[in-house]
Amino acid sequence: MPHWAVEYGTLWAVEAGDGLPPLCPARVQVEFQEVGMADLADLAVAMNLPTPEPIRQRLQSNRRCFSLRVGGQIASYGWVTHGVECVGELERQFHLRDDEAYIWDCRTVPAWRGQRCYSALLSHIVHQLHQEGVSRIWIGASRLNRPSIQGFANAGFKPVVDCTYRRFYRLTLLWIHQALSTQTPLVSDAYRILINEHERRWGQLAIGYKR
Repeated sequence: MPHWAVEYGTLWAVEAGDGLPPLCPARVQVEFQEVGMADLADLAVAMNLPTPEPIRQRLQSNRRCFSLRVGGQIASYGWVTHGVECVGELERQFHLRDDEAYIWDCRTVPAWRGQRCYSALLSHIVHQLHQEGVSRIWIGASRLNRPSIQGFANAGFKPVVDCTYRRFYRLTLLWIHQALSTQTPLVSDAYRILINEHERRWGQLAIGYKR
């Protein structure tokens, strides 16, 4: 474990109860699909992996992956978790309710950037999960990741909380503050997801010790 860690991020959400945002089209003709075992080799190429084995392991652990294809090739992809997911940037697990999902590890192949493939992918995932009964979908990114933030906004996500995470050896500090115009119930749920068992909350600050 490195001696220290720092991350500045924002947690965003879409709620079905607010009315789903309209589908966001890409600037090119695309095909949306859920990745299956037959697509491992194609996804490994898109993810720059030397072998598809990590993808196989993720799919076998009940994680899902969705992709947008252009001309038969994967142009953009994103992973989806129901339940518990480890978030490396914040060094913690997100614990989701049965009616929630978390989108993570998304990427657009460089050749297709600037074509709104990522926005379209997120938009399709939101509508697909809503059809399956998911009422709230979460996603997060560093506050410095402007392309991802623009993709979130294009797909209808709204910022919920900003997070500043710091770890000094085993001492962890997580400062959470509400984004502008966020509904209070969403903020409470963001605290539920973000704060782990080793931490205790004092107002907007959660302090913990990682054993």
